[in-house]
Amino acid sequence: EAQLVESGGGSVQAGGSLRLSCTASGFTFDETDLGWYLQGPLNPGDRCDLISTISTDGSTYYADSVKGRFTVSHDKAKTTVYLQMNSLKPEDTGVYRCAAYPRSGEMCKNWGRGTQVTVSS
Repeated sequence: EAQLVESGGGSVQAGGSLRLSCTASGFTFDETDLGWYLQGPLNPGDRCDLISTISTDGSTYYADSVKGRFTVSHDKAKTTVYLQMNSLKPEDTGVYRCAAYPRSGEMCKNWGRGTQVTVSS
């Protein structure tokens, strides 16, 4: 069964860093693009916003809100995608989820547990 599991979240002060992981089982990232999504505390209806993607060839996309601070990458085996988050801000707080891309961010709470990131000022 194909599955994605997120990890690496935590609580940090503004300006700190975290690295999130999205680990695949049952497939590799040679087969699908991957998106990182954020469910912020103010998002209505359990909607997630797309913040970054990485394609099978390694090309990347970043939302304006994280550009220059976040970096997405594959491991060599392409079974894990990382999201390196630097210069964190309180508005980065929320549950981070990964999913095969493209995918609508609606009802993302049903995708899986995600990983909680809390940034305090």
